[in-house]
Amino acid sequence: MTKHVVGLIWDAWRAKRQGREALAARQTRRLVDMVAYARARSPFYGGLYRDLPDRIENPRQLPVTDKKMLMGRFDEWCTDRAVTLEAVEALVDDRSRIGEWFLGKYTVMTTSGTTGRRGIFLVDDRTMAVVTAMMLRWVGYWLGPSDFAKIVARRGRMAMVMATGGHFASAVAATRLKKRRGSRVEVLSAHMPMAELVARLNRFQPALLAPYASMAAMLADEQEAGRLHINPVLLALSAEGLPQEEYGRIARVFNAKVGNSYAASECMFMSAMCDQGWLHVNADWVAFEPVDADYRPVPPGEQSHTVLISNLANRVQPILRYDLGDSVLQRPDPCPCGNPLPAIRVQGRSADVLTFRVSTGEVRLPPLALTQRIEAVRGITLFQLAQTAPVTLEMRLQIAPTANADTVWREAEEGLRKVLAEHGLKHVTLERGDEPPEQGRGGKFREVVPLRG
Repeated sequence: MTKHVVGLIWDAWRAKRQGREALAARQTRRLVDMVAYARARSPFYGGLYRDLPDRIENPRQLPVTDKKMLMGRFDEWCTDRAVTLEAVEALVDDRSRIGEWFLGKYTVMTTSGTTGRRGIFLVDDRTMAVVTAMMLRWVGYWLGPSDFAKIVARRGRMAMVMATGGHFASAVAATRLKKRRGSRVEVLSAHMPMAELVARLNRFQPALLAPYASMAAMLADEQEAGRLHINPVLLALSAEGLPQEEYGRIARVFNAKVGNSYAASECMFMSAMCDQGWLHVNADWVAFEPVDADYRPVPPGEQSHTVLISNLANRVQPILRYDLGDSVLQRPDPCPCGNPLPAIRVQGRSADVLTFRVSTGEVRLPPLALTQRIEAVRGITLFQLAQTAPVTLEMRLQIAPTANADTVWREAEEGLRKVLAEHGLKHVTLERGDEPPEQGRGGKFREVVPLRG
């Protein structure tokens, strides 16, 4: 571990102990530094910020950016003039090069998200050091000395269940870990048949298990059914959210600590979950702004349309006031866990809004309006609502083995029909999906899938 990383870990611990004022001071100082650096080194930002004040201390002073805008100006966006889109695309189009360093110093990852536009993101060493510091701050919250002793006794064996075969952030991280730790890391595809996945995990017996959250729910079903027999110390979940009670079920089934994180390729160290089920934003290294559709601030306690982020670590590809597309709810009061970092819950993506035709025009429903009623039904471990036609909605459920399937379906349908009726959508056809929720190309699940095309 380098001296630089040790310093960041120490600073991360002190910032949390010192409270909100110390966190805010670090954020402001790092924002000032990042904006100045971007202006000086990135032709794109130099032009975008030409008429702004010399010193920027508040992200609201900055114009909004997004993936389409930045990818459209890729070469000018990057601060290293040796970086070109053509050269980076040559790497990401070759699956044999997953995890390979670009120009000998940058990590490269891709994402398509819900917009269908591929994003290519470069990460520098400074960012990776911050990722390590934030991860250790989170792990230190969840694990005690006895937990670490158990992990060491099992030689730190770690199984990662994720999308493979692409330059996704999780696949890149898995490839790097596998090279460093060899047989102590098992990388398993989220697309692998469940029977094979269970057999591999039973053989490997991980001390640490890092799956997508939806995959953790399915593995908990297998453990409950007696087919999976593992005893991990910690499950570090990622990617998607689950109904709140599912985290408790997974912890109970595995008799393990369960934590979740919310991040993106644009900012891999964004947040981590506490034992109260809230995600705490690492505000010392990311400026996080819940906003409405016109990018006006949304106060804590109110649902946002989207969220703007400023990554205060990555210098090679500055991400400043970037529209991430996620709808969040920020807690208005201090979290009972005692963590001073801002606490949020992620409710879905603004790009997942469903649009239905009515006689007077159209009705748009955000994900939260639909998913809350389903999350309230006990026995659902995973669900997906897919708009398969202009006025047809298909509900796909994965149900816990111990639940009565007929009762679960009936309660979920009743709740969803009530929501539709409340919005003048009684004419919408609700169908039961014969298949379980579908994975996207990156191995993740979307709770709400709008009509394609």
